[in-house]
Amino acid sequence: MGLQPSTSICNPQSEIRNQRLPGLYIHLPFCRTKCPYCNFYSQSDLSALPDFIEALEKEMKMAAPGFDGPFDTVYIGGGTPSVLGPEQIEKILAGIQKFYRLAPQTEFTLEANPADVDLLFLHSLRDSGITRLNLGVQSFDPQSLTFLSRRHTDRQAVEAVHASRKAGFDHLGLDLIYGMPGQTMESWLDTLDRATALSPEHLSCYQLTFEEETAMGKSCRRGDFSPPGEDDLFRFFMVTSERLGNAGFIHYEVSNFARGVLYASRHNQKYWDHTPYLGLGPSAHSFSGSTRWWNTPSLTTYLARLKSGILPVEEKENLTGEQLRLEAWSLGLRTSKGIDMEDFSARYGGAPFSPSSEVMARLQKEGLLTVQDGRIRPTRAGLAIADTLALLL
Repeated sequence: MGLQPSTSICNPQSEIRNQRLPGLYIHLPFCRTKCPYCNFYSQSDLSALPDFIEALEKEMKMAAPGFDGPFDTVYIGGGTPSVLGPEQIEKILAGIQKFYRLAPQTEFTLEANPADVDLLFLHSLRDSGITRLNLGVQSFDPQSLTFLSRRHTDRQAVEAVHASRKAGFDHLGLDLIYGMPGQTMESWLDTLDRATALSPEHLSCYQLTFEEETAMGKSCRRGDFSPPGEDDLFRFFMVTSERLGNAGFIHYEVSNFARGVLYASRHNQKYWDHTPYLGLGPSAHSFSGSTRWWNTPSLTTYLARLKSGILPVEEKENLTGEQLRLEAWSLGLRTSKGIDMEDFSARYGGAPFSPSSEVMARLQKEGLLTVQDGRIRPTRAGLAIADTLALLL
């Protein structure tokens, strides 16, 4: 018998009360095929899956004494967690329940590929306690799906959404990608419109990046294709934000949109405001207070270390007060709620710059920031350049 599913999303008061509770992330390092743009650690050989499940349970037990929660979010990502069978998912969730304390109405998220799911599988997820499903749709355009080497078709994506609803999922997220070479605005808007027509509670719209070590990054360096220019990407971002805003979505973080604050990813928000989180599995990262550590990015090493009774931590770093302050500033400017200066000062001992500076005034005049009631917020145009906005201050 799996975890008891939550009957509702937490109310605003419980969200405020639990906002500093830690999150638990589990990295499933397996995919049936490796997407050429993906820089997350995974392998397509599934033969080690049983050994991984066994090792993960050992890691849960070993890591628990130093980080036992209570957790109010659990996120199973990867990789492609939907390659797991129902019994394997049940075993992972049972291990979590065995070794960790969980808060009431914990958010349980699982990522899935539309090609992997059917009604029977989705019912098993709901029965095991998964409350939030994230489907890696990426596009509803067949040509884009081919370029991205996705395993599913646009029809399978639609069918996966309908099946998820029949299985009882009332918190459904879709991942989409824009900024592909040769992609037209018309094609992207068609994908957005088809996505919103399915009425998901959450949408993540990611700009395609060409990481150096990925197959797509290497292909780009060889000159096989040319990525869109900065002006084109800016336009894609602005049109996306406006289109989804008109469709009733809140643009709460650079790449993330929700139909209301209660449908925003509670887990992912922990990464943006220095809430502690524990990561388990190969390459998973953890953070607590001022310390960040991460696991080995090798499944072979991960299995060997845990078999020997050793935690698979690859490296650890202690952040200084100045590093935490600058990081919090940069992350805060990636969110639409921005930065509450009083709260920021209390947590980090002051802002990294004076809010009354000439630079601040210029950024407000240029329409990149607003300052009101002690809170600094990026505008839509500010979110579009969030990665460099903090550097301008």
